[in-house]
This record gives sequence, structure tokens and C-alpha cells, in this order.
Amino acid sequence: MADLIVHGGKPLSGEIIPSGNKNAVLPILCASLLSSGPVELSNVPAITDIEKLVTFFRSIGSQIDWNREEKTMRLDHSGLGTDFNPSDLPQGMRSSVLLFAPLLFKFKRISLDSNPKGCTLGIRELDPHLEILAKLGASISHNGVLEISIEDRFQGAEHWADYMSVTTTETFVMAAALANGNSKLTNAASEPHVQDLCRFLVSMGARIEGIGTSVLTVSGIDQLSGATAEISSDHHEVATFLALGAITGGEVHVLNSTPQHFDLITGSFAKLGVAIRHEGDTAICPANQPLRIQQPFTTNLLPKIEAAPWPYFPVDLLPLMIALATRADGVMHFWNKVYEGGFSWLPELTKFGAHAVMSDPHRIIVFGNRPMRPASVESPYIIRAAVALYMMAASIEGNSIVRNADPIRRAHPYFAENLRKLGADIEWDE
Repeated sequence: MADLIVHGGKPLSGEIIPSGNKNAVLPILCASLLSSGPVELSNVPAITDIEKLVTFFRSIGSQIDWNREEKTMRLDHSGLGTDFNPSDLPQGMRSSVLLFAPLLFKFKRISLDSNPKGCTLGIRELDPHLEILAKLGASISHNGVLEISIEDRFQGAEHWADYMSVTTTETFVMAAALANGNSKLTNAASEPHVQDLCRFLVSMGARIEGIGTSVLTVSGIDQLSGATAEISSDHHEVATFLALGAITGGEVHVLNSTPQHFDLITGSFAKLGVAIRHEGDTAICPANQPLRIQQPFTTNLLPKIEAAPWPYFPVDLLPLMIALATRADGVMHFWNKVYEGGFSWLPELTKFGAHAVMSDPHRIIVFGNRPMRPASVESPYIIRAAVALYMMAASIEGNSIVRNADPIRRAHPYFAENLRKLGADIEWDE
């Protein structure tokens, strides 16, 4: 694991280009297994989770040409064998569950150790995925080993999900795209990266209706063709660069942003006194904005930012807003409606001098603008929480260390290099 050495107190300013969306490219790579021809992708970020997927694809016989400098990738799965070793499945990445439907399509049977683990954010259960696969005709048994199989192909079916799960929705559309008959998912997730996967499948010939809504209808077809696609910019990374400009008092321009996804995100920045504007596809955080929590008209209630499945404020961006709130005048209430462990990293935040009170596993109150000091903190295995700890360090004059900050690399390629372009004094201690 590597540490981030941060020499803080410097405004971050300049122009930056975000990378491709991690949460879009990973399911798209998994879905490429469904294709009968080569798939060509552009704007592919060089992140560690993709490295793991590529290694797995090559282990089962796929031909992968990845030009990291050009950010392009060509995948050809026509040379796959008739079986694979489950131990070769990517480790340490929750999104490997997205391989279940494509692997069943290719190999008809998969066997896994029956040990569904959680992560720092809380329990990440397999049950919704298994429910979807069973509804679509898969046979499932587990007795120490999880066995999943299909006879020939998936069968069309309807399912009403317990909650809007991104990866469960993605499992559904991948399985239903090549199912025999029609399928319908109610309470589907609709995040931008879910929409990107659906559009990618459509480019291969899939018939999907309701993209961007909570009801998806899929008419199964016999075969998906090859395709060419560009990975969209990561709206999480766009927001990250804007937040870094805001917390350090600099002016940051993020090119190739996704303004169509930013109304609620921009509104949440505004609650903290940060005015974000968009000029075409460039997002701008102006310099020297005083961080001040805006008071609601109903003054007996605390100002609040709630995070929940899209189109709510994205839960992955909540740590960035928490970091901003610690540096702002006022008091802010944060509510994470998704993960019961989403605030487990707060003790590290308080090492900088931040004042945050945990009401329960899902809600905290931040008392802003307390005296801050440099600190050595321990990063959790939560990407944006690690970024939030860096934000704190960058905003405080002096030297800080964010230890074990490698999770940042799971979503932000060239993190330190990009920030140095904005004037940051930062380095990795490998």
C-alpha cells in the first residue's frame, strides 16, 4: 500500500480533463463477453480494477489490446475455452459479481466459494443477484460451494426488486438481453453508468426500453454483435476536481464534464456556499468562494444533504461534501441512506480537528470552521473517503500524510499527476 504525502495550504487552480467513468467501464467490459464479435472502447481509464479484469479475461482465452496512453481497448472473446478456474476471478473488487451473467452465458455453469463478503461500506449481499438469475431461469445451489447453471440460455421473466441496486440492475440487463422472451425489472437503478451500460448493449443490438427510468423492459434476442463505444466522463471525478478547487480557494475548470447530470450536485455545492457554473461541457468552480452553509427557510431544521440511489444526490460523493462542510461556517446534517458503514472513516477526519457527531450509522452532523491542523490519517477502503481525507490535507497549511491511500487508484488514474497540474504539492510514498 502507498501513502500520499501532502504539503497543503495551496490553492488548486487550472484546467483538467476527467477520466472515463469507472462505474461504466467495468460493467461494459463484463458485457463485452456477451458479444459475438470484437468490441472497441475509447476513453478507457488506466485503473487497477480494469487491470484485474483484463488479467482474468486473458486467463480464459480472450485477446485484449489495451493502449493505456491512447486510452483505447480492443476485446475479442472468440477464443474462449469451455471452462474457467473460479480462483482466477478478480479479487478485491465488488464489481466482479457483474461477471456472473456473462460467464453463465458463455460457460453455462460457474462454481464459487460460498462466502459473500462485505466491505468497508457494509454488507454487500449477493442475494439480489441470485434472485435475478433464478428468476431468469438459472439453477442455484450452495453447500459450501455456490453452484449456478443454466440449461441453454436465460428465460424471460418479470421481477420487482427490493431496492434500486446498481449492480443488480446491470446483472438483469446483461442476462435479459440474450434471454428467450421478454423481461421486465421494476425498481431498477437509473444511475448515469447504468444508462451507459444499457446504451452499450443497445449498440450491440439489444432491445431495451425505459433507459434512465425505474422500469426496464428487455426483449431478448439470439445474438449480440460487436460494437464501438466511448466511455463517458466520470461525473464523480468531475465533482472531485470541483470540490478540490472549492476547499482550497482555487479556480478549477473541468473539461468534458457531464452537465446533464449535475443539477442536484450543483445544488448541493450551493448549500455549502459554492457556486458551480457550466459553460458548454466545461464545469467551473470560481476562485475564493467563502464556504458558508446556507440556512433553510424553515429555521428550526438543520440544512441537510441526503444521499440515496439516483436521481438523489450520489452517495459516493457524500464524503466530498462532508470535507467541504468541515471548512464552512455553520452546521450541516448529512444522511447516507444506502450504506450502514459509510461514515466509518470519520475518526480519521477528526484528527485534522474536524467536529462531526454521528447520530446513528446513517446520519451525522458536522459543525464547520473549527481550527484545523495537519495530521497523519489512515485511509479506509472507500475511494471517495480517501479523496475527502486528501481534500482536508490539501486545505490545511503544513505537511500531512494519508496512509494506505491506494483505493484512490481504483477510480482516479494519475491522481497525483493530475493534481500537480493544478498546483498541488503531492507525492506517493510507495
